[in-house]
Amino acid sequence: MSKLLGYAGYAAFGVALIAMLGSLVLSEIFSFPPCDLCWYQRVFMYPLAFVIGIGIMRRDVDWTITTLVLAGIGWLIALYHLLLQWGVIPSTLAPCTGGVSCSEQELALLGFITIPLMSLAAFTTILVLTVLYRKGITK
Repeated sequence: MSKLLGYAGYAAFGVALIAMLGSLVLSEIFSFPPCDLCWYQRVFMYPLAFVIGIGIMRRDVDWTITTLVLAGIGWLIALYHLLLQWGVIPSTLAPCTGGVSCSEQELALLGFITIPLMSLAAFTTILVLTVLYRKGITK
């Protein structure tokens, strides 16, 4: 089982890479302009692919600490963004200064899968996989 947990790092890298490329495809190919909160989430998602990938290549387990911090902060921003879109947090508390509104849904796949929900799912998956990886290497 612990050998299987060793592959969780590769899975975390794959999730971070897909999330990074997916956000670039949405904004650059499908012309969905990112709101302010989307930009903040990108700030914490984009480095994850590099931190995890380089950490795995160098066989350095310290990448897990950096990943947990970056993904944890990104998770909180994604949760805040999702709660804004769901109306749990009033739109008057949206930090958007211009352009695209942070509280409006630009995209809803299957009627409910929004960009902040995808971001929250990616950050959650990366966090879980990183914790599993750390458990696998400490045994």
